[in-house]
Amino acid sequence: MEQPFEMDLSLQIGKYDIRRQLGKGATGTVYLAVDTFSGNEVALKVIEPEVFRDPEFGTVYRSQFLNEASLAGKLKHPHIVGILDAVVLEDSGHIAMEVVSGGDLSQHVSADSLLPVADVLQIGFKCCGALAYAFNEGIVHRDIKPANIMIAQGTEVKIADFGAAFLRKVHSVQTASIGSPYYMSPEQLEEAPLTHHSDMYCLGVVLYELLTGQRPFTADSLELLVDRILHQAPAPPSSLRPTLPKEIDRVVLRALAKKPEFRHAAWADFSLELSNVCKLVLPPDAIIDSEKYVALKRVDMLAGLSDAELWELTHAGRWTRVAAKQAIVRENEPGKSFFFLAQGQVKVTLGGHLLNTISEGECFGEMAYIRGGEMPRHATVETMTGILLAEFEPAALALMSLGAQLQLTRALVRNLVDRLDLANSRLTK
Repeated sequence: MEQPFEMDLSLQIGKYDIRRQLGKGATGTVYLAVDTFSGNEVALKVIEPEVFRDPEFGTVYRSQFLNEASLAGKLKHPHIVGILDAVVLEDSGHIAMEVVSGGDLSQHVSADSLLPVADVLQIGFKCCGALAYAFNEGIVHRDIKPANIMIAQGTEVKIADFGAAFLRKVHSVQTASIGSPYYMSPEQLEEAPLTHHSDMYCLGVVLYELLTGQRPFTADSLELLVDRILHQAPAPPSSLRPTLPKEIDRVVLRALAKKPEFRHAAWADFSLELSNVCKLVLPPDAIIDSEKYVALKRVDMLAGLSDAELWELTHAGRWTRVAAKQAIVRENEPGKSFFFLAQGQVKVTLGGHLLNTISEGECFGEMAYIRGGEMPRHATVETMTGILLAEFEPAALALMSLGAQLQLTRALVRNLVDRLDLANSRLTK
């Protein structure tokens, strides 16, 4: 897309008032618009009639547009651009999407504009989750590239442009060659059946470029480019940027394996490795989003939360590292938050007597949250080791979606009941 520029337009398309142009591509124009029904701002992608009438590619463009339009209201994930509405006419159409104001990752692929390494790895982690979600919904994106990953803020990104997606659930008939050649997987170039491994390869190319400022394969002709993607081994990223830990080479080059079976078996495997290597480029006391998310994802009682709800909970917590022999809460002191122990171990005492020990993956203090309002703590909780702790205040949790709040409350109540059952069984023995 071209760079956005200011433009005063007196134009309405459907129920949308056009405010200004955000960008223009080969097949359409994206405008900042206002939904006259709700008053909300949207990014409105408009396809012009001549695009669908193109004698050579009109059918392909229409198929891609219909693909994207069919996803309106279906893909709901914090790291995927929401498609709010779509109208497809005989020779034109428009799609309303959520506005993402930070541009896209293509502004960070040159050597003089690279993002911090940790930010790139966190972005990769979040893209893995989004693409795993899409694949579970029956979708292979097929056109993952920097220009299709939008920046909301910091490392918060959203994948856009599902026009080239292969919709497995509806058995769409499409040519496998749709996509951007530099980022296409070997199996996509060979028009072989595509799975999540194809998008995994494409994301590997994106990470390679964001980390080094270079693509793994370049050539002066499409024929030579295809040959290199199919047969040439890419240079390790650290050979192009010596400050990169060699562990990053292993993760990125595995995503770029020629054969799908040699890449990560699942998105969760890829994302976990990205999270782990991210810790190598940060201070030991840093707390990264992926570490928070992984800690919550491992908790059995939170298994009922969707990926989107789990991210809401991740962001709602106040995360800290606490040294050993520190009191987290004290008996009889008022409190209204509850705590999640992500790492380490704490002990629970009453009047100086040991009641219990709590290990990572468990919650404590949830009775105050379930009851609502401030109440005296029933016991003292003190760290036995260094810990990673998340504190959840009611005010922060109230900002989550109602669905997430309901799932969380159910999980906490079930957990509390299980602990009471265990305590009763101990008393009867």
